[in-house]
Amino acid sequence: MGLSVLSEDAALVLFSGGQDSTICLGWALDRFARVETIGFDYFQRHAVELSQRPVIRDRLRELKPEWRERLGDDHVVNVPALGAMSETALTRDVAIAMSDSGLPTTFVPGRNLIFLCFAGALAYRRGTSHLVAGMCETDYSGYPDCRDATLKAMRTALNLGMDRSFTLHTPLMWIDKASSFALADDIGGDEFLQVVVEDSHSCYLGVRSDRHNWGYGCGECPACQLRAAGFAKWNEECRKKP
Repeated sequence: MGLSVLSEDAALVLFSGGQDSTICLGWALDRFARVETIGFDYFQRHAVELSQRPVIRDRLRELKPEWRERLGDDHVVNVPALGAMSETALTRDVAIAMSDSGLPTTFVPGRNLIFLCFAGALAYRRGTSHLVAGMCETDYSGYPDCRDATLKAMRTALNLGMDRSFTLHTPLMWIDKASSFALADDIGGDEFLQVVVEDSHSCYLGVRSDRHNWGYGCGECPACQLRAAGFAKWNEECRKKP
């Protein structure tokens, strides 16, 4: 595919294997004719999320005939330098806590900025004009690289630096976890919700031995707590009643 033309019908989804990126993948598959995925291995403590990525992709192919046709190549980028330089609870066996900066120790400085640079470079090569990512500043841990202003600035930098016109979609930016479960329901009904609950991975500690009604995880880390609270709220307030 030539480098000079970007397709308006193609999207590249930043797909970690987590709840948010799984919902975003379904969102993209409903909207674009060709959808590819990109994931990152940075020696994260919860590397089990990487093993869930192909599981989820296979499950989504089975949900809708059009999704099977639209879901294209997967790409995994190894970024060992990010893990090596990051003294965080996501890249080291240290306790998850609040740091003196006011951010949790799970914050990996520059992570989303680096991810978007690689995603933009791949989208450039693949002739893809749309980037889709699951960042959110409604239900999140306060990470500054998840903020809408940060991502808008990053999109501007990518467009200037590559002389292309990428569109960055963040479907979850202004909704909470309960509403993200509702969005999954709207996208693919109970079958898609089952994939999100059963196969996506959010737990920072990488625990997949403990099954809860909201999915697998330790149940104690911030990611598990957000997911559990969101599922409970959705189940009580938002779930479609028979």
